[in-house]
Amino acid sequence: MRREEKMMSEAKEFEEKVVRVNRVSKKTKGGNRIGFSVIVVVGDRKGRVGVGLGKARDVASAIRKGISLAKKRLVDVPIVNGTIPHDIYVKRGAAKVLLKPAPEGSGVIAGGAVRVVVEAAGIRNISSKVLGTRNPASNIYATLDALGSLVK
Repeated sequence: MRREEKMMSEAKEFEEKVVRVNRVSKKTKGGNRIGFSVIVVVGDRKGRVGVGLGKARDVASAIRKGISLAKKRLVDVPIVNGTIPHDIYVKRGAAKVLLKPAPEGSGVIAGGAVRVVVEAAGIRNISSKVLGTRNPASNIYATLDALGSLVK
């Protein structure tokens, strides 16, 4: 199988979502050096989700790096009847995330950063609260830790 065909088959398997694009500039002797850092969430909507932080001089390369890193760091999430099996509270750095199972038909009740990760994992009904920080990167990593530490 050629490399392009392999890339196309993997692209169909996972859904990719760019959460944040951050422009970073560094002072150097010759002037400013501009780069980009991108947070990407990758999921198959069947219980596997990953997050990657790609850094590059242009946005397209940073997204590509973020996607490849996210695919390397996939986490399996136990899903029971479209929701998580039990409550979980995780503190990671300044981010605190509370995830609770919800009855069928409730939908995803979650803030921006948590919503992206939960929807990519394929969870249809969940209630969540983000405490602590408003930084989306911290909240995404805390959510991923919470989903990874769930026990079926």
